[in-house]
Amino acid sequence: MTPADVAPEYIRGLPPYVPGKPSSEVRREQGVDSITKLASNENPLGASPKAIAAVSAVMQGMAIYPDPTGYDLKMALCNRYGVQPEQIVLGNGSSELLDLCARAFLVNGSEAVYSQYSFIAYPVAVKCVGATGVSVPAMDYGHDLDRMAAAITERTRLVFVANPNNPTGTLLTEAQIRGFMTQVPQHVLVILDEAYTEYLPPEKRMDSMALQHEFPNMVVLRTFSKAYGLAGVRVGFAVAHPSVADLLNRTRLVFNVNALAQAAAVAALGDDEFVARTYETNRAGQQQLTAAFERMGLPYVPSYANFVLVDFSGANLPAGEINKQLLSRGIIVRPVAPYGLAQHLRMTVGLPEENDILISALEEILKK
Repeated sequence: MTPADVAPEYIRGLPPYVPGKPSSEVRREQGVDSITKLASNENPLGASPKAIAAVSAVMQGMAIYPDPTGYDLKMALCNRYGVQPEQIVLGNGSSELLDLCARAFLVNGSEAVYSQYSFIAYPVAVKCVGATGVSVPAMDYGHDLDRMAAAITERTRLVFVANPNNPTGTLLTEAQIRGFMTQVPQHVLVILDEAYTEYLPPEKRMDSMALQHEFPNMVVLRTFSKAYGLAGVRVGFAVAHPSVADLLNRTRLVFNVNALAQAAAVAALGDDEFVARTYETNRAGQQQLTAAFERMGLPYVPSYANFVLVDFSGANLPAGEINKQLLSRGIIVRPVAPYGLAQHLRMTVGLPEENDILISALEEILKK
């Protein structure tokens, strides 16, 4: 018997997370020099220039521990969103905050509800604490909030709602979410994951901070990994009722957000021009991709994020083979078979020239 044999069964039963392939791995495996990475929903413009400058300025202090409270970042967030410092929890990306919510509010025997085809980190966070995940069948690739509300039992402690949803890109309206919240018992915590909210058209954006104030059993999650281009330094934040934030802050590691990430996030919050350029680049790139998919007869899910989920079930090759052929050309997209979408591929919106490379490769592959 080994130590692994006596680990909790719910840990041993966890499926390994399969991330998007890094460029270096594809370069080694495929023997190609040129890589077009459209797999991990990264910002094709890179990071905010203001964030890069801020990181450079604090690098000389790398021997010093970061501010454990994240004071400057919290103040910047308070000024931007009109919330109070005691409502904020900082995380090593919003993925850590999902894990903190599970650790703080779930136990063996309790349940968490989430939608089919939603972020794969939800069931992982739930299973890591020995709780039970309840996956509710999707409606049109998105959340069926009525069925999710009906799935809540006396054992339910958490509900995860991604808006826009990953990996499908679907969107719920503020009216839908408010209606759902009125059906959720006050002791059940709803995690509203808004990792892609900056990609929404202005008329589709909602004041989720005001919604959180209206419903104290809601936690709003945001990240700097997507539109702000800070995926490499890992920083996100949660806004919650002070009593909930207090528990999450007790659960997190003291120095969970490093000094470079804190400085980058403060600067990025002030770079509205970069975020606006990111939004416009994504909107144009999404139109470029979807027009090509329509031309090729490929169904796709209309997306409100920075990626498009494409259905290859009617193509001449299965999605797995298409992915292999794209990899052989140095093009990395995201297979989503672990989500139950074996004949789909998720494609991040890139720069115009990157999108063209993907389109040309798909046209060549599908003609064979």
